[in-house]
Amino acid sequence: MLGKRLLSAAVLIPIVVVAVYLGGYPLWAFILVAAILAGYEYVILVTNHKLNPSWLFTLSIIVLFILSSPPLELDLVGWGIPLITLIALAFEIRNKNREGSLYSWALAIAGGIYIGFPLSTVMKLRALDQGIYWILMTLAGTWICDSAAYFVGSYWGKHKFFPAISPKKSWEGVWAGIIVGSVVIIPFAILVLQLTWWWATIVALVIVLGATFGDLAESVIKRQMNVKDSGNLIPGHGGMLDRIDSLLYVFPLVFLVVNLIEFVT
Repeated sequence: MLGKRLLSAAVLIPIVVVAVYLGGYPLWAFILVAAILAGYEYVILVTNHKLNPSWLFTLSIIVLFILSSPPLELDLVGWGIPLITLIALAFEIRNKNREGSLYSWALAIAGGIYIGFPLSTVMKLRALDQGIYWILMTLAGTWICDSAAYFVGSYWGKHKFFPAISPKKSWEGVWAGIIVGSVVIIPFAILVLQLTWWWATIVALVIVLGATFGDLAESVIKRQMNVKDSGNLIPGHGGMLDRIDSLLYVFPLVFLVVNLIEFVT
């Protein structure tokens, strides 16, 4: 398992870094593909004999969010998502009051927002003057936090952290992720982004805590559906959704903090 994780990381990380460096349409296309793959995995994940959310509506919402982000900025979200929500509910009429129809409708809409909105903030962040550095710091901080939590938790984890949701997570792993992630993020934020030490600390906490609870949030979905991974696309990591679950919380939070910093300074 460890070997597969390291090999997958060695292949994927350079691809992601190049896409972030190029920005614009290359990064936009990369985000779009990742979002669609994650959205499709989500629909498969939450589908069973009672629940049958429409992949069409979930992916449509995701695509609307990505189309509305830079560089296109088509502004389709404001009217598009309410319209899709109404159409998706009308679509359930065909099921003739079958058990789970209402939940299927809700899951389809929620999945589109859960994946589409966070990934659209990646492009908004990249469009900023120092956007490339913000994204690289966010990615590195999240990955390091996750890796430290995984390794320390695997070898020295004794005290369970939300065992009903994620049985393998431990407090030791969580604290390792928070500390190691912060040690990397704070100097980068001060030296490269020229933030004050207290803003750098806030950014570090936002990233490491966002990564921790983003991972747990996807675990809620998986535990509810009694599955281990969202897919098997990435050896050693599971599916695309498993790989980006932490980032779905981290990127919107970082974008919020960036705007807060610009507002108060």
